[in-house]
Amino acid sequence: MATELQFIKQVSGSGVSSLSVTDCFSADYDVYQIVIGISELTTGNGWVKLRFLDSSGTEINQTEYDYASLGLLAYSTFIEEKATSVTYIDRILHISTDFTGSNTWINIFNPYDSSSYTFTQSQSNGNATTAYFVGNKAIGVHKVAEQLSGIILYPSAGNFANIDVSVYGVK
Repeated sequence: MATELQFIKQVSGSGVSSLSVTDCFSADYDVYQIVIGISELTTGNGWVKLRFLDSSGTEINQTEYDYASLGLLAYSTFIEEKATSVTYIDRILHISTDFTGSNTWINIFNPYDSSSYTFTQSQSNGNATTAYFVGNKAIGVHKVAEQLSGIILYPSAGNFANIDVSVYGVK
């Protein structure tokens, strides 16, 4: 079966502590692909976290999320991380002040279906100026069957120096 991406919207930010992508889910698609590009953080290093926005655009910050990830570190051993009943999906991608850029894509399944949980699957890569590479593969779930309207992304430290997010519907 052929897959076709339909552009929905793009949102950018500079020097921001979070970035919301609102009103991007609809009944038109069951699957979405979100592409994220980040240049670096203003301070520190860490992982990018994701939360969903409910149908009214309110951030969902209750313990309704589970996630698991595998950090693929070129400079050290791989890192497995998982958590249940937490307030966000963590480890979407790794970023720091010395990164020359990080990119990720997230597939989101059934966010607009009020009778289904919403699932995520992501892969990311990053390149630091100190010549090491970080990859990551992760899965997540929002464990409440409700209609969602968007996402919000947070760094675990500092602010996003520059972030670009593009949302596509998958046909």
